[in-house]
Amino acid sequence: MPPRKAPTAWQRRLGTELRKMREHAGLPLGDAAALLGTDRTTISNSESGRFGVSSDRVRTWAALYQCPDAAYIDALAAMAEDRRKGWWEDYRGKLSSGALDLSELEANATGLRGVTIMHVPGQLQTEEYARAVFEEAVPPLNPIDLRTRLSHRLKRRDVLDRPEPLPCTFLIHEAALRMQYGSAKIARTQLKHVLKESERDNITVRVIPFRAGGFPNAGSSTLYIYGPVPQLDTVQMDTPTGPAFLDAETLLANYRAVLDRTQERSMNPAQSRDFIHGIAQQA
Repeated sequence: MPPRKAPTAWQRRLGTELRKMREHAGLPLGDAAALLGTDRTTISNSESGRFGVSSDRVRTWAALYQCPDAAYIDALAAMAEDRRKGWWEDYRGKLSSGALDLSELEANATGLRGVTIMHVPGQLQTEEYARAVFEEAVPPLNPIDLRTRLSHRLKRRDVLDRPEPLPCTFLIHEAALRMQYGSAKIARTQLKHVLKESERDNITVRVIPFRAGGFPNAGSSTLYIYGPVPQLDTVQMDTPTGPAFLDAETLLANYRAVLDRTQERSMNPAQSRDFIHGIAQQA
């Protein structure tokens, strides 16, 4: 296959997993090339995501690497087979690659669990609220860039409306609920929207009140994106320069523990709805 100019996060992840599979088999690059009857460059480019691989090749390599995890192999083969152009490609060249990678990961997710500290989760934002958030950007966004970011943010909400509902748990800190982006009317409308969305069977909203005190990783928002198998999970962190993605197995385990502990400090869904309703009445 011809080399890609810029592999996406999903394509890079497939390559990373092929590298992990080779390393778990204890095979240096040269030995793997000899075993597979190819050259080091082909394997290296495949593991970096620059070269695409077919699902048949994924299964052949997995067999030669003696990988015993059938579900993992099936998931990787499915990744290789799926070459559909996602909606986010319409934004390529207009938004950062990180924003597009996040959209792709969410589209391929089997579940989402996140914690937000100073803003309502992106998937639950109203258009007016999202606009008010983007209007705080430094330097200010020009009208075209503002509309582009806003349309992308709203399109990300479609993941909640799949034919097979995506299970989502949103842990929202009280600070995010009280932070007023835009007018009081926008704040009230946003809180009412969160309440409405929380009534869906696939969406769970839990509030972390101020009185809960400290909790792990309280300084930044985190989104845990569940893949088709646990090895393909991803953690997305908000940074000043855009989203950062983590997928090392130890980090995934640590962030699952972080989210578990944070969720333990949160209110249950019914208490959370009552709490949000009370804040909406005060806004």
